[in-house]
Amino acid sequence: MVLADSRAVGYDAEMESTEAPYHQLTPELILRAVESQGYHCDGRFYPLNSYENRVYQIGVEQGPALIAKFYRPARWSRAAILEEHEFALELAGHEIPVVAPLKNQSGATLHELGGFQFALYPRCGGRWPDLETKQDRQQMGRFLGRLHAVGAIKPFQQRQAVTVERLGVAPRDYILNSGLLPDYLVEAYATLSNDLIKLIADRFEQCGRLQQLRLHGDCHPGNILWTDNGPHFVDLDDCVMGPAVQDLWMLLSGDELEVTAQLEDYLQGYETFYAFDHTSLVLIEPLRTLRLMYYAAWLARRWHDPAFPIAFPWFAEPRYWEEHILSLREQAALLT
Repeated sequence: MVLADSRAVGYDAEMESTEAPYHQLTPELILRAVESQGYHCDGRFYPLNSYENRVYQIGVEQGPALIAKFYRPARWSRAAILEEHEFALELAGHEIPVVAPLKNQSGATLHELGGFQFALYPRCGGRWPDLETKQDRQQMGRFLGRLHAVGAIKPFQQRQAVTVERLGVAPRDYILNSGLLPDYLVEAYATLSNDLIKLIADRFEQCGRLQQLRLHGDCHPGNILWTDNGPHFVDLDDCVMGPAVQDLWMLLSGDELEVTAQLEDYLQGYETFYAFDHTSLVLIEPLRTLRLMYYAAWLARRWHDPAFPIAFPWFAEPRYWEEHILSLREQAALLT
């Protein structure tokens, strides 16, 4: 899986008002940025699937293609981005398959040109993970167990944390004040979301003080690439502090029996490398609910970015909000 807690130095400025944050990111600037780090571009570049940031595959002379990632202006502080890079490099140093940013001759991983912060990465391909077999799920579990074992060594100082306030309360307030919610649904959404936040807070309270780790933070199959050597992450843009279950629940799908079997496989691999606190499993549905709320608010916050109405035209329709409220009601039934 990111607002109201702006005390963190790495506050992601979800409230930034830049309406077209990338309008000055021209092809010329993209190529100049890459060449500023000592590479000679061959003129080829392809946009990759990314809405929060802008990511391109860049062809270079006498070498393999690079991946250039341009961070959304004003979202993360420089210190927070550097902490993301440090975490990726630390994981890579433990031979955990995460694609880390490239260092330039002076050892820097984060660069700036034309008002944009950017980083360069080696191109690492792969396929969408199936995760349909016990063997693959156990391998994925081992991967996450190794990642969390390193994540537990020390805390983030600049990144955000998984909290009800950040993922539930602030998104709820933003939606209610955005003007995007149809008038006839405002009261239903306000009442339902308020009830959900109370239910979720109770579940977190029930768990007590869970261990907080450095996590991937947005660990769903779309953020995982699989090769013959197994899974790897290509990006840690949403890395956060939080309980280990945050990096597990998005890998689960199907009915209760299927989810139980999948979870058993993941944890069997996971606990080969790191102990898992099973009391945190009661947070699976609360975390799913928070993600639904956060995702709606994320789209609302980004609606002034011209790429979003094009990619998500259904978001502005009343039917989206009707279905969103229906999904939240289904979650409320699971939480009571």
